[in-house]
Amino acid sequence: MPFLYVVVCASGLAPETGRLISAAQAEGWEVGVVATPHALGFIDEAAVAARTGYPIRSAWRKPGEPKPLPPPDAIVVAPATFNTVNKWAAGISDTLALGILCEAYGLGVPTAVRPVLSAAQAAHPAYAESLARLRSMGVLVREDGDLTAVLDAVRPVLRARPGAEQGAEPGTGPGPAEG
Repeated sequence: MPFLYVVVCASGLAPETGRLISAAQAEGWEVGVVATPHALGFIDEAAVAARTGYPIRSAWRKPGEPKPLPPPDAIVVAPATFNTVNKWAAGISDTLALGILCEAYGLGVPTAVRPVLSAAQAAHPAYAESLARLRSMGVLVREDGDLTAVLDAVRPVLRARPGAEQGAEPGTGPGPAEG
């Protein structure tokens, strides 16, 4: 079964993460959630862990600890905040979530983002530059629709990924270091 990382940021839409997880699971994805540290205050950790069967990741693991999530076949970032979009585009890796996103580019993991921010934040010139940078990196940007809209973006990319037609086992690649 293909494995999807859902990266969640601290946004008013973060409590809707359960709907995104359910939609992904209904399509046949196994799901693991990676939350920014501030996002933990916006989601029901116990409910998300029960729904996915995996603990929510938000901090780097200690050396020698096993990786609690399999490598991802795709990643969706929903909701993504102004802060995360700009740091990610700049290559800043100061949280586990950003570290995974920055590594995903180098590993070729299909990634989609659904930014959720105010019109005032969207008007900042850094935001447009960051979206352009992410798009140039191959990130699929969905600026409208509910959080589940990002699944539309990764669906065709996953089907087209190398090895998919030869029956390669999803989740067996190197994957992000996952701290």
